[in-house]
Amino acid sequence: MSSIVEKIYFDYAATTPIDPEVKKAMELYLEDKFGNPSSTHSLGQEARVAVDKARETVADFLGCNFIEVYFTSGATEANNLAIKGVINKFQVSSFSEAVPPLAGRYGAGKFQVHIITNEIEHKSVLKPVESLEKSGLVEAIYLPVDKNGAVDINNLKNKIKENTALISAMYVNNETGVIQPIGEIGKIIKEWKTENRSKLGIQYPLFHIDAVQAAGYLPLNIRDLGCDLLSLSAHKIGGPKGIGVLFVKDGTPIAPLIEGGGQEFGLRSGTENVVGIVGLGKAVEIIRHPSFNFQFPIFNKITNPKSQIQNITSLRDYFEENLLKNIKNTSVNGGGAPRAPHISNILFKGAEAETLLIALDEAGIMASSGSACQAKAIEPSYVLLATGLSKKETMSSVRFSFGKFTTQEEIDRVLKILPEMIEKLRK
Repeated sequence: MSSIVEKIYFDYAATTPIDPEVKKAMELYLEDKFGNPSSTHSLGQEARVAVDKARETVADFLGCNFIEVYFTSGATEANNLAIKGVINKFQVSSFSEAVPPLAGRYGAGKFQVHIITNEIEHKSVLKPVESLEKSGLVEAIYLPVDKNGAVDINNLKNKIKENTALISAMYVNNETGVIQPIGEIGKIIKEWKTENRSKLGIQYPLFHIDAVQAAGYLPLNIRDLGCDLLSLSAHKIGGPKGIGVLFVKDGTPIAPLIEGGGQEFGLRSGTENVVGIVGLGKAVEIIRHPSFNFQFPIFNKITNPKSQIQNITSLRDYFEENLLKNIKNTSVNGGGAPRAPHISNILFKGAEAETLLIALDEAGIMASSGSACQAKAIEPSYVLLATGLSKKETMSSVRFSFGKFTTQEEIDRVLKILPEMIEKLRK
């Protein structure tokens, strides 16, 4: 952690530093316990036990069954599998023939189904939906958001059709930290199922949640959320990169994207990334708390999960309050909506974000202009544009995100140098 201590890392929403306990747990499976979980010998079975233990840990964290946890290469694959896997299931002839004729029949033995998502989803949700739209297999509706970036669900029930196969929504927006009305969406879907009959079957529409930025910050009990599919990423919670999770409710119709040896109960073939899975399991173990089913470990000395959440929230609030007080024409994007405690997206009017980020980096402070997956593309944030900000305003917005190793001293250091930086950029 020496490099993190020397510099100030305020980009936890992009990735988190690997937790020392996670690193220690992984090392054994990089060296001595290197077996393939599919092998029948003792080395292979040691690896199998490790994979099963991690799966049990994740299942306990989510409040689901062991067989409902599927390991993937990350949240991007998990989101693609959730969306394309559900839609591709309709293209299996034996299944399609059992479904009554749908409005918008597409091609021989294929059906056009309906998806509902929103304008500010992560690209790993939007791109698969757009791809399916272009193929003609899907008609999609993108729900708008209000000025704070909260999804407008007032007309959601009226948007659901008899052939709506999937509704996909993120729990926490990765750019603004705004908490989306996941609970309300789940209730609306349940009410629609009670009042209507889907042409696709009684399970539909299915509900998918991208919970990548919520893990460790908000409750993630599957039964309370009422979802059928849910995506997680290890490297957002102190785990390694290259490993993620897709929860799939038992009995949910879904087709694999990767076929081969039948690993992951046949849904995701390929030799398991044992060391990554072990790291993910340990990371989940660290953020888990038995009575709350989640934990937000800011400082090791704090043991009460509520105190931990209050602590990170107070750090963020302190940061924002002092910025707004000391720098004129500054505002918090999404500040009028409930937010996860670790993300603060600030609009510095009249200051170019790209130049500011370079200046911050030179001063040893690492922040971001938004989604890490979009960071190389110098373009306005589609998330902020959807809230009604102008292109110029989006290009003047910077995301600061905090985590386990963030300290009051680091925030004070940033608060000390930011006013002068902004003043120079505005001249």
